[in-house]
Amino acid sequence: MSVRVRFAPSPTGFLHVGGARTALFNDLFARANGGTFILRIEDTDAARSTEESLAAILEGMRWLGLTWDEGPGAGGSHGPYFQSERRGFYERHAKVLLDTGRAYPCYCTAAELEERREAQIKRGQPPRYDGRCRTLDAAARARLQGEGRGAALRFAMPPSGETAWDDVVRGRVAFQNEVLDDFVLMRSDGLPTYNFACVVDDHEMAISHAIRGDDHISNTPRQILLYEALGWTPPAFAHVPMILGADGTRLSKRHGATAVAAYRDLGFLPEAMVNFLALLGWSFDGQRELFTLAELEQAFKLDRVGSNPAVFNLEKLEWMNGQHLKRLPEEERTRRAMEFLTARGHDLTGRSPEWQAALVRAIGDRLKTLMDAERYGAFALREQVEMDEVAWAEVRERPEVGSRLEALAARLEGDPEFSLASLERETRGLAAELGIKAGELMATARVALTGRKVAPGLFEVMWLLGRERAVARLRDAAARWAAETQQGRV
Repeated sequence: MSVRVRFAPSPTGFLHVGGARTALFNDLFARANGGTFILRIEDTDAARSTEESLAAILEGMRWLGLTWDEGPGAGGSHGPYFQSERRGFYERHAKVLLDTGRAYPCYCTAAELEERREAQIKRGQPPRYDGRCRTLDAAARARLQGEGRGAALRFAMPPSGETAWDDVVRGRVAFQNEVLDDFVLMRSDGLPTYNFACVVDDHEMAISHAIRGDDHISNTPRQILLYEALGWTPPAFAHVPMILGADGTRLSKRHGATAVAAYRDLGFLPEAMVNFLALLGWSFDGQRELFTLAELEQAFKLDRVGSNPAVFNLEKLEWMNGQHLKRLPEEERTRRAMEFLTARGHDLTGRSPEWQAALVRAIGDRLKTLMDAERYGAFALREQVEMDEVAWAEVRERPEVGSRLEALAARLEGDPEFSLASLERETRGLAAELGIKAGELMATARVALTGRKVAPGLFEVMWLLGRERAVARLRDAAARWAAETQQGRV
């Protein structure tokens, strides 16, 4: 059997983490089995579907490195790939169900349905359609049509029995038909509902495996019954586990960013995001954790997907991102960091490739995300130092800070070489002349130059700032120390 899978997002919002994981699993399964990955856009909700949302979904998938074989921009022999352009398919198959008695028109208004629903809830009953239009005779239907009522099309559920399937991930799953009501197939406006459109499209597109989140489990018995009513063979169903936040509840905005694009903007690499998403429910051998997309495409198997919920651990993602950053060649790591900084509004015009590489090299292992290039490189990216007042308060209490910083400024100003080696030599030499430990002078200078107690190596900081800025910052800090200590003595 040829493997054909699909990801079918609704363009009513961004590409969220759960959707991205579903898209990834479908892509990996197709690649691992020499199959076809289809992107289908479920845009029948005209009121909420937007071009902006569609663009965001496509952009998010491309950023992750996911490519579809059929779908928007790729074409294919099973199109159109927008549900809004497939109404003819739904109308044709809806007529088959109506003609064979497996569906019937329902004339109940939204207000009537809501009133009955509320009454059922008050009686302690599960809200469901009561089936009153199912038994209408021709005369009753004609009367309701005469009142100008539009008709939805409902599926006539079997009143008893069981609908079950062998889920690739969860094993055997069964529902009693009596708990399922006669659900709507086509709305009165002529648009299909999710369950009906999904079945028609999956059949017409020859989908072999429906890999989706386990929030769709309750839809599956309805869809299987539709397949049976239309005389079609359903795909294999694989319901992947939900994603939870660190507190054990379903991942949502209260846990932080849920849009894939937000993680891009926070400085995460697509390689790391793909690696992390793949391990939300799937494992290779329970030990290996780092994979490239190409390696995942070779290793992925559905039978390695578990049924237990997966936990979105931001710390784990940050660690994984740091590992992928380390794996990049220095030139590529630098390119991505500079590209990120430019997108964040930093003007790197005139910064030589040597300077750019030195900045990333100075940050070193602190570079867990590209945002760390800004966090730890801020001292060099901004003209003015942003002083941590707590760090400055500690410096201010030390003796002779002003004269020591002035002396260091003079050394740097007169250093003809201004290299890492000469900067270290001048700084350590001055400390020896002053009769203090080099570390004491360096700690004071670090705060003066970067505004922080924790920063890249001092000599790298000096070199990255350049002679003019380094000297100016040392003298500014010396002047501030003198002004504040003098004020304190008055």
